[in-house]
Amino acid sequence: MSPLPAPGAALPHYVSTAPFDPIATETMTSAQSRIHLASQKQLMWWKFKRHRLALVSGIFLAAVYFMILIVEFLAPYGLHTRNVDFIHSPPQRVRLFDSQGNFVGPFVYGRKMTLDIDTLHRLYTNNENDIQPIRFFCRGDGYKFWGLIASDFHLVCPAIGGQMFLLGTDRLGRDVLSRILYGARISLTIGLIGIAISFVLGIVIGGLAGYWGGIFDLVVQRLIEVLQSLPSLPLWMALAAIMPVTWSPIVIYFGITVILGIIDWTGLARAVRSKLLALREEDYVQAAQLMGASTPRIIGRHLVPGFMSHLIASATISIPGMILGETALSFLGLGLRPPITSWGILLTEAKSVSVIAFYPWLLFPIVPVVLVILAFNFLGDGLRDAADPYK
Repeated sequence: MSPLPAPGAALPHYVSTAPFDPIATETMTSAQSRIHLASQKQLMWWKFKRHRLALVSGIFLAAVYFMILIVEFLAPYGLHTRNVDFIHSPPQRVRLFDSQGNFVGPFVYGRKMTLDIDTLHRLYTNNENDIQPIRFFCRGDGYKFWGLIASDFHLVCPAIGGQMFLLGTDRLGRDVLSRILYGARISLTIGLIGIAISFVLGIVIGGLAGYWGGIFDLVVQRLIEVLQSLPSLPLWMALAAIMPVTWSPIVIYFGITVILGIIDWTGLARAVRSKLLALREEDYVQAAQLMGASTPRIIGRHLVPGFMSHLIASATISIPGMILGETALSFLGLGLRPPITSWGILLTEAKSVSVIAFYPWLLFPIVPVVLVILAFNFLGDGLRDAADPYK
């Protein structure tokens, strides 16, 4: 312990002797007021930007969903274009230099097919004398953009009279890359439509259970517990098997989205219920009740917006489950059916171990599934953190 100062001596102080800087003080005050006066959306955006992985995932998903809008333009071949001379052709490598080291530009070597008499497998060898330049912004297979506008303009095309199978071909000689691009339109939109159905059911049922309580809340909670106790995959299979085989592919597509939405609403409903149980006793809710506001208005206008950010984060995390559900059902032959193409349908080509052993490129559709699932999980994690910007 330091000794006490002598009587009459100056007391020690710890005030900074540095010159006063009003600019620095004003800057600090301005930064603090900027945070205090910011809206909830601004606070969420600032917090979300600091989550680099979530930001990158959001940009990736935005690019992927933009891609499905112009998939006909991006795909080098049509969805059902067959190349009967190149069945189960392995992926071709894009090259810039020829065998002599001369720069040629992006090209692929032409291929020659021979049949192995012993195993009856097709063997493909590169013909280094057949250089096939890759064309960009070119004319190729005809298509109807979104089934409405006829065109044949593509971003990238094989050489005239040549071939370009960057991810190989399937058992019918169809380009795997083009079919993955077309399949993304179904696999990605089915998650959005399914989560929209789940979102509505979860908010309505969970909101009413949390706001009213009593017998209605008790019945809803028991129903949720029953649904959550059932194994997901067998339940999906049972509901999908109910749909008649005579239905058109479009009707089956919407049927699968409804099934996925109906099954997935339970978790969201419980989250909404727990929030409304805590908010329904607030003063502003009682004031709205005394002023004669109806129950739907109180829930939709005053309660739900208060935790909408949490709902968005929960919905973002739920979308991967729906994409995986569609992929699993289609892989098992109980979901979508040709001529509709999704990533699950493409993976049915790789059911057999022998097919995987001889034609491993048929597993390429699993790559976008994994990337999209991871991106949605990272995005949901970032949104969940940003939903509480004061944390």
